[in-house]
Amino acid sequence: MEAFLKAAQSGALSGRVVRVISNRPEAPGLATASEANVATTVVDHTLFESREAFDAALVDAVSQDSPDVVVLAGFMRILTPVFINAFLGKLVNVHPSLLPNYPGLNTHQRAIDNGDKEAGATVHYVTNELDGGPPILQVSVPIEPGDDAASLAARILGFEHIIFPEAVNWHLQSRLIQKADGAYLDGKKLPATGTLWEWQA
Repeated sequence: MEAFLKAAQSGALSGRVVRVISNRPEAPGLATASEANVATTVVDHTLFESREAFDAALVDAVSQDSPDVVVLAGFMRILTPVFINAFLGKLVNVHPSLLPNYPGLNTHQRAIDNGDKEAGATVHYVTNELDGGPPILQVSVPIEPGDDAASLAARILGFEHIIFPEAVNWHLQSRLIQKADGAYLDGKKLPATGTLWEWQA
């Protein structure tokens, strides 16, 4: 979330952050957003009897701003179709693996345990399949000798802060859209792994 605030403040983001919403009243990001003069809202999931009831309230909170894109930045709850279907085609997340490899949790440890030579992160559109929406942009990072899950996660996180705003920029610039059969960039369908971000070590 802070990466998006910084990108918006520097002019690197083709839009502005209009609201930060959290399901945890104590989330540090709420204070960070307030200090940046961004509106904040808390929708506390513990006050709802079901995931669907929470998601319906979340839809109401997000809808008040009529956003062009909804960014899941550090939002760690599994969302139901109640929320996802309301913003389908506008809902973007980053996942800490090279999707379709390792959806779900403990991605870095799973890559190490499998003997992979590389790991990474994937920005993707969100659908009702967990971590299964169309990939947009990936970054690949070598797994180094002696890496553990924490060191690998820390190294990849810096790249997440680059590729996530970049992919959202493409959406805001109308270069990127989600269709029924996948994600399209500049009119061309992206492959099943999205496009690879080029970086210099």
